[in-house]
Amino acid sequence: MPKKERQGVVVSNKMDKTAVVKVASYAQHPKYKKIIETTKNYKAHDELNQCSEGDIVKIVESKPISGGKHWIVSEIVEKVK
Repeated sequence: MPKKERQGVVVSNKMDKTAVVKVASYAQHPKYKKIIETTKNYKAHDELNQCSEGDIVKIVESKPISGGKHWIVSEIVEKVK
């Protein structure tokens, strides 16, 4: 089974070696056919503390690292200016 990948924006990097990433997903409403955005926050392991707030990153699913951390930052797609 392949590992899941998500792309999102770093919301917080205040924890040590952890970044909170906001990932948006889009779905069409069954009755009204309007596109609806839903967001979810994921805690991702950032070994070198490279992420800063506003960066766009890719995260990959992994084995549990701590109680609520099951993702790893694989790459920084775009740094904030």
